[in-house]
Amino acid sequence: MINVWVIQGPNLNLLGQRERQHYGEQTLTELHSHLQEKGLEWGLKVTPYQSNHEGELIDRIHLAGTKADYIVINPGALTHYSYALRDAIASIVIPTIEVHLSAIHARESFRSVSVIAPVCRGQISGFGLMSYEMALYTIAQERK
Repeated sequence: MINVWVIQGPNLNLLGQRERQHYGEQTLTELHSHLQEKGLEWGLKVTPYQSNHEGELIDRIHLAGTKADYIVINPGALTHYSYALRDAIASIVIPTIEVHLSAIHARESFRSVSVIAPVCRGQISGFGLMSYEMALYTIAQERK
């Protein structure tokens, strides 16, 4: 089974409560349960993790580099300025896919730049929960 770590950044623990027009009504727990179920359908073991702390996210990425086959990451607001997170992703050899629930390029101008995207296999944004599903589906197809 392919081991995929889903890493969630700051404020994603508030899914279902905050800015529903951008992030929807689904809670983080519901999102993670859905991704684990969908992953099993596609031969993926999905291991979710969320932190509001940059250093903890970096530590998790480093650990994933030795334990996971892929990372799917939603860095939250760290997307736009965390060179430390970018360098952590660049320092591991497993492929990483950046995802966002909202269409980051269609929102405030500061959100249109991702410092994370250049070190990722790809970026999927704007499709809500489907952004994550597309990432998992891509991984499942790639590994066939």
